[in-house]
Amino acid sequence: MAPKSKAYRDAASKIEDGKFYAPTEAVEVVRTTGSKKMDSTVEVALKLGVDPRKADQMVRGTVILPHGTGKVARVIVFATGPAAEAALAAGADEVGGLELIEKVAAGYTAFDSAVSTPELMGQVGRLGKVLGPRGLMPNPKTGTVTPNPAKAVEEIKGGKIEFRVDKHSNVHFVIGKAGFSSDQLGENLRAALDEINRAKPGSSKGRYIQKGSVSTTFGPGVPLDVSVL
Repeated sequence: MAPKSKAYRDAASKIEDGKFYAPTEAVEVVRTTGSKKMDSTVEVALKLGVDPRKADQMVRGTVILPHGTGKVARVIVFATGPAAEAALAAGADEVGGLELIEKVAAGYTAFDSAVSTPELMGQVGRLGKVLGPRGLMPNPKTGTVTPNPAKAVEEIKGGKIEFRVDKHSNVHFVIGKAGFSSDQLGENLRAALDEINRAKPGSSKGRYIQKGSVSTTFGPGVPLDVSVL
């Protein structure tokens, strides 16, 4: 749905000009703005009142969406021995040690999340240039560096998402598909908002969530009423 196309204009016409929508209203509207040719992904963008240049105002975390994302994530795991076997049994798409590290170093990134056992992070660390820019680097703060990779795989496959403020103080995350019911999208959105509110830095002053919108991929944004968030 390209901007300014007829489909985009039709979708935008369903959003009342100048109105800010409560989360329950926003998800009802956004379900009608997706592409008619595919089950569009529903995304949320928030502008936070933080300064990400300050270490104590970096907002980052994870949340397991009650109804998942509508997509089965591809997960690779850097592990060996029993931990590797358990990760495979849990549904990991690819598991390995040094050979998998070399494969990723060569440019392999056809996955949505990467998990590592702590003992392999010394070698995985050199993949920062490949995984870092894509937000795929395993990190203990998000539960992707763990001695129990099988649990991490189950959570990610079950709808766990990661959120992280960017250099412009924005946070973007997925809450499902346009084909979800309004209740499902609303519950996913509320779960994510609750976790983002819990992650508010103590040093952040003033309004924390300053602006927000819900949209389908390539669709118009439905403005959120941040006073109720």
